[in-house]
Amino acid sequence: MIASVRPATLSDAGFIAAIYNEGIRDRIATFETRERTKDEVAAWIGDAQHPVLVSQLGAEVVAWAAASSYRPRECYAGIAEFSIYVAREARGQGIGQPLLEAFLAACRSAGFWKVVSRVFPENLASRALLKACGFREVGVYEKHAMLDGEWRDVVIVERLIAV
Repeated sequence: MIASVRPATLSDAGFIAAIYNEGIRDRIATFETRERTKDEVAAWIGDAQHPVLVSQLGAEVVAWAAASSYRPRECYAGIAEFSIYVAREARGQGIGQPLLEAFLAACRSAGFWKVVSRVFPENLASRALLKACGFREVGVYEKHAMLDGEWRDVVIVERLIAV
């Protein structure tokens, strides 16, 4: 079955929170340790400037991608930070690439010229997905933050978007 990609709606907030919370528990995709609620995620949805998309298999949301502000200074208004998460049971099934490609198109429509993120060096699946979608690895932030009492590095990634 092929996943469909669409803008997130408020009814997706619980699914997005559940997928994000899996990522938080897995400790391979984020420094966050506090799980998110459906209501916290709902606050992300509906902002035309910061797209949130979901990938759906049948009736089930199995992945999401979301843009957020990069920096508050006006000169950076065309740059978005982003996150992308795939549910554990859907990983390795080719869900990420169509979602990320649609997400990049939504970011372009929202006026962004670049998207950036950071990835743990050992998260090889995410790094491969990003490379397949035209991202470049810019460098490494060493000891970027602590997770479970240990310093962790992150790989900086960016993708320019033709506007």
